[in-house]
Parts: sequence; structure tokens; C-alpha cells
Amino acid sequence: MGPMFGRHPFGRGPRARRGDVRAAILDLLAEGHAWNGYQIIQEIAERTQGVWRPSAGSVYPALQQLEDEGLISPEGEGRRRMYSLTAEGRAYAEAHADELRRSWDSVAGMADDAALELGDMIRQVMMAVMEVRRAGSASQLAEARRVLIEARRSMYRILAEDDLAGGTTAAAGTAGAGEAASTGDNGASETTDTAGEAGTPEGNE
Repeated sequence: MGPMFGRHPFGRGPRARRGDVRAAILDLLAEGHAWNGYQIIQEIAERTQGVWRPSAGSVYPALQQLEDEGLISPEGEGRRRMYSLTAEGRAYAEAHADELRRSWDSVAGMADDAALELGDMIRQVMMAVMEVRRAGSASQLAEARRVLIEARRSMYRILAEDDLAGGTTAAAGTAGAGEAASTGDNGASETTDTAGEAGTPEGNE
């Protein structure tokens, strides 16, 4: 069974290397169960708590490749087709067990606790933003825009201060500060941009 990780805050996890999907599929099928493509996607996402969520565009070609190699055998039609290891596939999985389990290792390095915690906070903030957008009065919406504008400025300020304090290239710090300054020079444009950003998650839900 693949390892478990902290929950990733976004709908899609980071992309894994192309070979990892193939190896993860073999590792799952080596447990002896038959899976269809959709179940494989869901199982990988569940076992990594959303840190890794491979796309159908990576899973189905990998399944076809494994079928062409004679390592898996399909049963059924269409996307409900169930896959299991052939005798050759089981022998391959046993001989490469450690290699297949390492298919999860690239995900482990992506599950940094601080980054996951920040991501969770971002998700919570966006939920609050959408609630204000849905039920807030005109004055509350205006206040929400002001808060978001200041938050965006503060994010760029953090990057600029870190670059300057570390004595690294001033250009990076200037770019971050310049971004914040440019958004602050035109209040109307800034408000419109921020409102658009706040509305993006709703369209994706």
C-alpha cells in the first residue's frame, strides 16, 4: 500500500514524473484487486490524501502501455474496464517491488508541513471570501475588497523584505515591491482585479 500524507489544499496535487504513474498502477494491482481507471485515480488520491491526484490523461495511456506490454489484462468495455495483473505482470511486480513502491517517494517530498498548512489557510480564507461575496452587503463587499488588496500587498512585501534582508539580487526584491506598488497606484483597477481573483474558486466548484 502506498504511503499516506497530509491533505493537499487544492483540487489537484502536483504532477509526478511520467514513470511514477505506471509504477503506482502496478503497485496497486499487485495487491490482487482489479481496478478501473477511475478507481485508480481515486485510490492514488486517497492514499496520498490529495497530495498526488493523477489525471485521466496520464492514467489511461499508462494502462494502455501496460496492456501492450502484457503486464495487465482488461475485462469489460469502455472506461468501466477493469484491470488486473497477468502472470507476467505479477512476476514483474514481485521482481521490482521496491522500485514500484518508490513511485510514491516523489510525492513524499512534496508534502511539506508548512506549505500544506499555508494551503489549508488559503482554502479557508477563500471559503470566507465566497461567503462574504454571497451574502455580504455593499459596504461589507467594499471592506472585503480592501482587506484582500492589503493582503496581496503584504504577500509581495514579504518576498521583497526577504530578498533584501538576505542580500540576494535586489532585482527580485524590487520586482516584488514594484508589483505591490503598481497595484496600489490605481485603486479602481486594483479593486477590480482582486474581486475577479476572489470569484475564481466559485467558478471551479
